[in-house]
Amino acid sequence: MPKSEQIPIKKNLDLKEINRIISDLEKYTRTLKRLYFIKYRYQGMSVETAARQVGITKSVAYTWQKRWNEDGYEGIIPRHAGGRPSKLSDFQKDALKDMLNQKEAWTTSEVRELILHEFNVEYTPKQIRIILKNTVTGNARSYDCDSPENGDCNLCQSAIH
Repeated sequence: MPKSEQIPIKKNLDLKEINRIISDLEKYTRTLKRLYFIKYRYQGMSVETAARQVGITKSVAYTWQKRWNEDGYEGIIPRHAGGRPSKLSDFQKDALKDMLNQKEAWTTSEVRELILHEFNVEYTPKQIRIILKNTVTGNARSYDCDSPENGDCNLCQSAIH
């Protein structure tokens, strides 16, 4: 039988804030990796050897070196934001959450129709599930599916809070 934890963790930050900080710091670790590549090039390593040292392909290495040569440090800072922006604004997501709170259980089809009717935005059933898991509930909790073959999932009201 497992022993209970003797020292519980104090929740100084909520999970959303921790995830934001992690995301910010990951940007720095990607930049650090690029700086190591540049350092190895300064030390006389070939592009291929320096690329192997940091675990990237030769073509990516040449891209980093080109950016370094053109823009210096600013050139090697990652430029991407991590995917396509949401079709729904934060305000619309908040409004959607309020609408979902008015009923105890939803299917992905019902939520899809609601979003289409209220916001004139169309999503696939898979994207609806992602929105509900990450945006509306604030976590990646899974739900029991009524009929997995058509992607319809019953969503418990308690999971939305």
